[in-house]
Amino acid sequence: MPHPSPMLSEAQALRCLLDGISPLAGQERVGLDQALGRVLAETLVAKNPVPAFDNSAMDGYAVACKDAAREGEVRLAVSQRITAGLPPAPLKPGTAARIFTGAPLPKGADTVVMQEDCREENGYVVLHGPLTAGKHVRRAGEDIAADRAVLERGCVIRPQEMGLAASLGRATLAVYRKARVALVVTGNELVEPGTPLAPGQLYNSNRYTLAGLLAALGCETTGYFRVPDDLGATREALAEAARNADFILTSGGVSVGEEDYVQRAIAALGALHIRRIAIKPGKPLTHGHIQGTPLLGLPGNPVSLFVTFAVFARPALLKLQGRTHLSPLTLRARATFERRNPIKRREYLRARLHHTGDSGGLEVSIYPRQGSAVLSSTVWADCLAVIPEHGTVMPGQAIEVMPFSSLLSPLG
Repeated sequence: MPHPSPMLSEAQALRCLLDGISPLAGQERVGLDQALGRVLAETLVAKNPVPAFDNSAMDGYAVACKDAAREGEVRLAVSQRITAGLPPAPLKPGTAARIFTGAPLPKGADTVVMQEDCREENGYVVLHGPLTAGKHVRRAGEDIAADRAVLERGCVIRPQEMGLAASLGRATLAVYRKARVALVVTGNELVEPGTPLAPGQLYNSNRYTLAGLLAALGCETTGYFRVPDDLGATREALAEAARNADFILTSGGVSVGEEDYVQRAIAALGALHIRRIAIKPGKPLTHGHIQGTPLLGLPGNPVSLFVTFAVFARPALLKLQGRTHLSPLTLRARATFERRNPIKRREYLRARLHHTGDSGGLEVSIYPRQGSAVLSSTVWADCLAVIPEHGTVMPGQAIEVMPFSSLLSPLG
């Protein structure tokens, strides 16, 4: 195989990757209680206003302002008691109605006096005029007007979207189906946990890191292939993975060494688009297509795999599942460390955020060992600190951070 082409920038690689991915055609309808984390495949339009009727925002008394127009105390007979869920009678002129939060406003009333601002005596309520029309009243359609598009296709369904859909009376939602992802893990040295290690062997942590990352994004692992460092075995595994998967993730074998066969297998079976990118860790990232199925080849070093999944696989899989907003949340925090020697690649450091006293600001510190094999750094960390190409960092400098809470969740 020829020597890899010049490195792509992160932005170039992301554009190449995402341009080659389209949302899955398949959709399914799920119950509202099963919709969390899924991506909406329809635009929800309100058939009716929410709320559907004027109702009280407080416990108190519904009155007509004209009956309490003068200054000072006003006594009004209490003519009815209105609770939530039952239709009231029209308000008798010159009276008040005892009303509770969420109960319909009776015809003839135009305001609610909360109970703390009045008192009831012998069947009368004593309040102070003049009153303001509309106070403590939730108007029909105040939250959502009829015929308004409320939730757009492509949005991720969080608990609040579930509640909003329920307020529209929707019991089911059309969602994009989950992506079926095949895992291909390469390396002669890898053995499964629970097996005694022979000299030169390592436990296969990447399989379980990837399985967890995929589950966190709502994907289904449709096949697992454990492949030795062999070109024929790699080609056979990739061809088989492409038959039943929407996306293929590989681990290891993507560099240019004599025992790295993933890129050669992709080139033989399909099309190879990306061979390496200008980030650290994770330079030997590979992207291509096999029989029309997109493939992302991640490095074998466990930290490199973790970082490149967060930066590249995450947006690709979200787009595949119909998500329209692909960029993760980023924050700014003051560095507690320094990086004096700039490098040509964008760097992702395992880092931890913490608040700084009463000021409410954020500081970010980094794990002392940033090697690409130090998987424990990803457990200690709660974010990635981003150092731009040719960038340096001094203590107190504000830098970009990417919280794991956004990177590793479909809700982020």
